[in-house]
Amino acid sequence: MTTRRNFEHRQSLEERLLQDIAKLREQARNMKPGVALDQVLRRIRQNEAASHMSDWLTSPGLQAPR
Repeated sequence: MTTRRNFEHRQSLEERLLQDIAKLREQARNMKPGVALDQVLRRIRQNEAASHMSDWLTSPGLQAPR
């Protein structure tokens, strides 16, 4: 049986997503149109969606069902 490794992040998920988005946008600016650029743009959209979901899930307006 394998054991799970515990890892504590120094930054929040939102901070890591925003940094990755900024890095990917910079990378996309220097790329020519093609499959690789499409993959980078897709990853940017995925990170933005994850960031929005995280914001929604941690918002104070979100309440548990009764």
